[in-house]
Amino acid sequence: MDVFAEVEAKVLDALAGLQKKNVLPQGLDFANVAVEQPRDPAHGDLACNAAMVLAKAAGKKPRDIADALAAELQADADVVSAEVAGPGFLNLRLRADFWHGVVRAILSRGTRYGASDVGKRARTNVEYVSANPTGPMHVGHCRGAVFGDALANLLAFAGYDVTREYYINDAGGQVDVLARSVFLRYREALGEAIGEIPEGLYPGDYLKPVGEALAKEHGPSLINVPEERWLPLVRTFAIDRIMPMIKNDLAALNIKHDVFFSEASLTKGEADKVSAAIADLRARGLIYEGRLEKPKGHDDEEWEDREQTLFRSTEYGDEADRALMKADGSYTYFAGDVAYHYDKLNRGYRHMINVFGADHIGYIPRMLATVAALTGGTVERDAKGKLKHWHTTGGSADLDIKVVNLVKLYKNGEPYKMSKRAGTFVTLRDVVDEVGSDAVRFMMLYRKELEQLDFDFAKVTEQSKDNPVFYVQYAHARAASVLRNAREAFSGLDTTPGSVAGADLALLTDPGELDLIRRCAHYPSLIAGAARAHEPHRVAFYLYDLASAFHSHWTRGNDLPQLRVIQQDDRALTAARCALVASLQLVLSSGLAVLGVGAPEAMR
Repeated sequence: MDVFAEVEAKVLDALAGLQKKNVLPQGLDFANVAVEQPRDPAHGDLACNAAMVLAKAAGKKPRDIADALAAELQADADVVSAEVAGPGFLNLRLRADFWHGVVRAILSRGTRYGASDVGKRARTNVEYVSANPTGPMHVGHCRGAVFGDALANLLAFAGYDVTREYYINDAGGQVDVLARSVFLRYREALGEAIGEIPEGLYPGDYLKPVGEALAKEHGPSLINVPEERWLPLVRTFAIDRIMPMIKNDLAALNIKHDVFFSEASLTKGEADKVSAAIADLRARGLIYEGRLEKPKGHDDEEWEDREQTLFRSTEYGDEADRALMKADGSYTYFAGDVAYHYDKLNRGYRHMINVFGADHIGYIPRMLATVAALTGGTVERDAKGKLKHWHTTGGSADLDIKVVNLVKLYKNGEPYKMSKRAGTFVTLRDVVDEVGSDAVRFMMLYRKELEQLDFDFAKVTEQSKDNPVFYVQYAHARAASVLRNAREAFSGLDTTPGSVAGADLALLTDPGELDLIRRCAHYPSLIAGAARAHEPHRVAFYLYDLASAFHSHWTRGNDLPQLRVIQQDDRALTAARCALVASLQLVLSSGLAVLGVGAPEAMR
């Protein structure tokens, strides 16, 4: 039961009735008519903007439309009052038994309450993490990993057909550095004194076991082999050993990808996908041979003016055309990304979402240009030429790029220093082992992804309202405790959802109880909106507010015994209140599952 959708349907029926009465003209577009929560709950249960968005097209004053619409809605049995406010907003109050129906709907659907078909099973690819396979995950990867995984959960819950993908960057210069670093550890494992790790190689101790495994498998046979022969072998060997390490690190956060896509596979075998992607763009008239101007700030001594194969990225608002092939015929790094998205399109994805770190913002325009070109879409810009959004529109498929900002990690009042090359970085596993995956996941989502996040070890482990994950999980555990205590207080009382759904919910009349129901009723609309906007943080914010309302209502019962769930002399009222608590617990459990966070039955 989506209350907002149901009431919106009532509004649309009422508007159609006004058209039949010639109060409103035919042909009006109702697409922007919306039913929402009022900013101030004192104004009513729900608010509607219909009069405001239809006035211009209807050629009428908003208040005149609102008055007519209010009169039409007053005839609905579920509507207690429809009041016009301000220039033409409509505030609605609904019958109490309408809200009681929400409780029954939640108990009926269980943790699937809030799930929808908003996505209409559209094939959607969420690509996240995609860190270079050069070592264990560090905390800098953590936020993007959690964000991408929660977004995938959210989209799946809202009815999208979701694939979770990791793009393995196994064809660039960084993996050659990895191979040389492993080869050094290989020599060390064979007894050679290697001394201090040369600058430019990875010094981390995590490569010692990889070097030892290489020595065990090949013995000294690679020592006198030229680099051009051992490099590909060691590179593959190292990646095959490090990717399980990365997968295990992600598993500590309950993150599992469906697809691990190899960048190197784009040019392996008979089908050169990079060449195919360039051919597709060439057929669209978007490829030419030419020279690029020297980039700003580029060292003159290193700049080489040469003819290259270029993509007309500027036709989609990029600041410069982009090279796909170098003068020697080799592909650029960007060409691989073009081919990768071309491959996604050929795999049938209608929606593509890439999760970038803040250090990749400069790469966004060329990727948007690429997908717009391949799909016949557009990249919207304002009058000054700046990107309006980080997504494409209007094509056969679309790309949305979500950027997660930095995480600052604090311990003992001092920030941790992270340096993958120096071997002193803080691993993702370090953080999870110290505070647990639930705390990490919830706190990584308790900020909008573009906001910088300060992760304080003390805050995420304290048991207080100031620790959001504890506060929400405690609400779920408190609900479970209430239901356990009710079963002990009344012999034979069944507090399972199916049983308490039959309770006399008309007994739920207190404003605090009705407020909790209204908040639970908002959950389906919240899920749909968060999924459309690709914003899982909305779920975290909602859960905290719902938990806060529950804790506040519980505290009222300390002062007013008649509001407590368990009424020793009133089994029927206790059962009704247990139905409310059980429904709230289900919503909390559902939302926590979307975030990938546990819903404990008890707190230690």
